[in-house]
Amino acid sequence: MNHRPRKRFGQNFLHDAHIIKQIVDAIDPRSGEHFVEIGPGRGALTLPLLEHDVELHAVEIDRDLAARWQRHAQTRPGFHVHCADALKIAPQDIYPDGTRFRLFGNLPYNVSTPLLFRFVAWREHLQDLHLMLQKEVVDRMCAGPGNRTYGRLTVMLAPHFEIENLLDVPASAFTPAPKVDSAFVRLLPHAAPPFAVDDMQSYADVVAAAFSMRRKTLRNGLRALLDIDQIKGCGIDPGVRAETLGPAVFAQLANALSQRRRQIR
Repeated sequence: MNHRPRKRFGQNFLHDAHIIKQIVDAIDPRSGEHFVEIGPGRGALTLPLLEHDVELHAVEIDRDLAARWQRHAQTRPGFHVHCADALKIAPQDIYPDGTRFRLFGNLPYNVSTPLLFRFVAWREHLQDLHLMLQKEVVDRMCAGPGNRTYGRLTVMLAPHFEIENLLDVPASAFTPAPKVDSAFVRLLPHAAPPFAVDDMQSYADVVAAAFSMRRKTLRNGLRALLDIDQIKGCGIDPGVRAETLGPAVFAQLANALSQRRRQIR
């Protein structure tokens, strides 16, 4: 399918046949499975998956591409096209009956982080996710405490997903070639929570405040949320920096904040 890439949609189309095969093999589609693709583009992943007799819903924001795929869908049972913004569409718009599905896509890098947070909200509907992202983003997703790339994104995804970098992808695998390398990553929703979080809003507030300035200690970063005694009450040194703490520690701080908020009410 020929289509001129549009910069406003962050379109970089995958064309490397070897990389495409590795990705499809990693997804390992099985007949009868339910899939949602974010941004089918020219069909580098769409067409190979359809060969496996799956049900596939493609979400495409580009109206010209969506129209082409809608014409294609008329001859492909089980293939459905939604001309929509992935940041606005909901799982119920795709599967009104609540069917859980597998999600994949080559995400536009200009909105990849907002999309990841969007998919957190979708997690109860997801079996797994396979995503192409900027390598720097994947490095942050997979980083551990003390790593220079460890930060808010890592900690916010940790309660929800197990994350694995499956494949590094060079810029030359795309048309046009982006200015950065990419990586293909798998996210598996946790079967059971890895640690207790009483209130996700409190967790998000603590994480955002703690990483607002990387060189700040918890004492300074969380001063609007928790005082020194409350931090110490979690068994945590108020003088440490956020990037040295694992996600479970942030859950402890968030639970203390949640308790404080309930008492204030």
